[in-house]
Amino acid sequence: MSSDKSAPSVPQHVAIIMDGNRRWAAARGLPLMEGHRRGRDATKRAIEYALEAGIKYLTLYAFSTENSSRPKDEVSFLQNLFLESLRGAIEDLHQKNIRLKIIGDLEAWPATWVKEIRAGELLTKDNTKLTLTFALEYGARNEITTAIKKIAVDVEKGKLNPAFIDTTTIENYLYTYDIPHPELLIRTSGEQRISNFLLWQLAYTELFFIEKLWPDFDKHDFEHALQDYSKRERRFGT
Repeated sequence: MSSDKSAPSVPQHVAIIMDGNRRWAAARGLPLMEGHRRGRDATKRAIEYALEAGIKYLTLYAFSTENSSRPKDEVSFLQNLFLESLRGAIEDLHQKNIRLKIIGDLEAWPATWVKEIRAGELLTKDNTKLTLTFALEYGARNEITTAIKKIAVDVEKGKLNPAFIDTTTIENYLYTYDIPHPELLIRTSGEQRISNFLLWQLAYTELFFIEKLWPDFDKHDFEHALQDYSKRERRFGT
């Protein structure tokens, strides 16, 4: 089996499943929402370190389609927390040359909120130092299903010939059509699964699991993950 021994020591694209906010709060006897607030602080730290480390793409699993089934007050809090955080950070992201990208289906979100989110994407669309992607109301199965539906429509319209549909065609219909696949996935909280996150894109991604809950994830932990990645020989099944 051959391997790619020329992989860079720092991956250009890191994806993170930010897990453990609720458990962090419960372990300290704190309100559930405090865990999410502390999780936001960890997110800020992760973005800063990604910039420092020279990572070009950082994709964060912020709100899954499954999260929508949580109690309404928690769902509303999470949505408000993201929007408030974006309002407070968008100018700083722009000044730091960070491009904001949102993937997921936001149809259930208030239209005025979606407008603000899209405005942030538009403001930062030409920035080049880091592409910061938040997966909101995101599920990989939904993403793939949506892509298939769009392909079917274009076949029906005569825009696509079914005989020439390949993996590149499919990728062009995914939310992540304009960014590379992650080389490294980090998941906090000790769970060792990918939970319907980037199922297509993670086909050959290196996986790193850490016991720490997301609010406690810090620069040292990020460095540890990158160091572990740098020692691996990436294999692609050939």
